[in-house]
Amino acid sequence: MTHTLVVMGVSGVGKTSVAAAIVTRTGWTFAEGDDLHPEANRVKMAAGTPLDDEDRWPWLRRIAAWIGEQEAAGRDAVITCSALKRSYRDLLCDGHTSVRFVHLLAPPALLQSRVDNRRGHYMPPALLGSQLAALEPLGPDEPGFAVDTDRSPTDVADEVLIRIAAERSTPDAPSGREPR
Repeated sequence: MTHTLVVMGVSGVGKTSVAAAIVTRTGWTFAEGDDLHPEANRVKMAAGTPLDDEDRWPWLRRIAAWIGEQEAAGRDAVITCSALKRSYRDLLCDGHTSVRFVHLLAPPALLQSRVDNRRGHYMPPALLGSQLAALEPLGPDEPGFAVDTDRSPTDVADEVLIRIAAERSTPDAPSGREPR
């Protein structure tokens, strides 16, 4: 069975850095979810306008298609995606049994500091508040777990991989999914 890690969370939480550290250790296929945004979404965010659900659905469908391509090819994979709402995560999981969400967490002050100091990203720091307002934490019945990012991306990646390995080695480990 393949595994697809969706490294999720709000802007500035470290999705790209943690995903890169995971990929360095595993050699798994990687995609930056932001690269799959339609150009109109990038323009809207760059102008300081938060995306709404209608803006996000085409992007999320692109991510779900990418996940399906990796599963069909038998590849383990990592992709970044804010996946702010349960309905978004449900779309990403639909028909994709490989998906595990890695919900990265950080205190708002740390997030703000990170986005304020980030350069070259199309999403301005002013949109962090809208993401925090939209965020629905990962539910206990969803496939995945939360990890604090108040340390280096390498340390966070280590914790993620330890938790994934523990799940793989425990045959009765809960998958986070209800039987279908």
